[in-house]
Amino acid sequence: MENLLDVADFVPALAEQNIPTLTRPSLSYWQDAWLRLRHNKRAILSLNLVIGLLLFTLLGPVFWTYDPFLQDLDSISQSPSFGTTALVVADTGNWEGVTTTSTPSVSPLANLSATTALKVDGIATTQYVRLFWDPVPGAAFYLVYRNDHQPESIQDLGLPLAQTHNADELSFEDRLQLSAQAYYYTIIASDGLREAETFTTVRFELQRAITATQAQERNLPTLLDTIVQLSSHPFGTDYLGRDLLARAMMGARVSLFIGIIAPFIFVVIGTIYGGVSGYFGGNIDISMMRFADFVIALPFLLFMILFRIGFGIGPGESGIFPMLVALVVLSWPNTARLVRGQVLLLREEAFVDAARLLGANHWYLIFRHMIPNTLGQILVTLTFAIPMAIFTEAFLSFIGMGVAPPTPSWGSMSNEGIRSMLSTPHELIFPALCISITVLAFNLLGDGLRDALDSRMRSRE
Repeated sequence: MENLLDVADFVPALAEQNIPTLTRPSLSYWQDAWLRLRHNKRAILSLNLVIGLLLFTLLGPVFWTYDPFLQDLDSISQSPSFGTTALVVADTGNWEGVTTTSTPSVSPLANLSATTALKVDGIATTQYVRLFWDPVPGAAFYLVYRNDHQPESIQDLGLPLAQTHNADELSFEDRLQLSAQAYYYTIIASDGLREAETFTTVRFELQRAITATQAQERNLPTLLDTIVQLSSHPFGTDYLGRDLLARAMMGARVSLFIGIIAPFIFVVIGTIYGGVSGYFGGNIDISMMRFADFVIALPFLLFMILFRIGFGIGPGESGIFPMLVALVVLSWPNTARLVRGQVLLLREEAFVDAARLLGANHWYLIFRHMIPNTLGQILVTLTFAIPMAIFTEAFLSFIGMGVAPPTPSWGSMSNEGIRSMLSTPHELIFPALCISITVLAFNLLGDGLRDALDSRMRSRE
């Protein structure tokens, strides 16, 4: 036949010839999702924050060995510091003070003069400030005031510290919550009926100090008048002198234990419940979803109180386990609804019919086909559920229904810090910052996972 092609017309392709090849390798669903996640800078930053948070929680106490329960009453509400120094002084004892037996007398109608020669015995330190002054003619006793700024009038003398018993006492030892800062001391003379209209204020700069006994307890040099290096407190200390960094690390364990364990449990329960409901459909689906709606309508705070009572948790006791139970019992319906909707779509797919023809039973289809194909949505739900649980724990601990002192958690630490937020804001800032960064990191990570695991995004790129 004339139209037949000759075999010689077919020339085999040579290896040297340019043959079109695939420019992009074939990727699995999870490989493609990881590539999209890597291009999301916010999600990667959030992922690094989450990893850093876990390292801070698990490995932090290995390197920062400070006892979170150790109270140092000489470092109460100390601002963040990195290795402060202190002067070793003698132990506080009974100071004999300065007295006189010859107080000058004046006419009863004469005005009292201001005190003079107000001095400090030794060095003004955070352990004690020992004041003494010259007698004022006509004085019956003296009033001692302390302020953290220069008084502008007699109504602005500051904190009244003491009143001497008589005019012969010309000294006072101040040991009331002293900090390493400048204080202004004022001594006012009184004849029993009126006070002096004039006053003299002296400024003393207090030096941080510890006693020899305290230095010995900390394995520091005990030689008097020696400068020693104290422990650093990067987050400062609280109102009992406890290290806030060590307490934040321990509080992270409590907060993340509740924030990760509870969501993992109720997401698993909601996944199984929603998978069964969506697969069987019909009356089974209606009955199961109406029960889920009933659980959603239950007030969380009320049931949290009931669980505390049921588990015998009294006032001032930590309610970690009732909180965990309340989160699991009342939070699974949202996951169940999401999984149910996905399973309703999947059960009509061709691969499900093929599995049925091959003899797969209902439970095999649910656990080997339905739920694995909704794993992306489940993972996103979990990442959004974790910050919700952490914030719930912080809120309940903040109002006194969660973790109770002395056990630290970020919520209980914020509750303690809000009492003195105006004078020592660091006690509130650091635990609140930990909560905010954690919640933000998990939310941004969940948002990035939602975009990365969306199969429709693959066709758009």
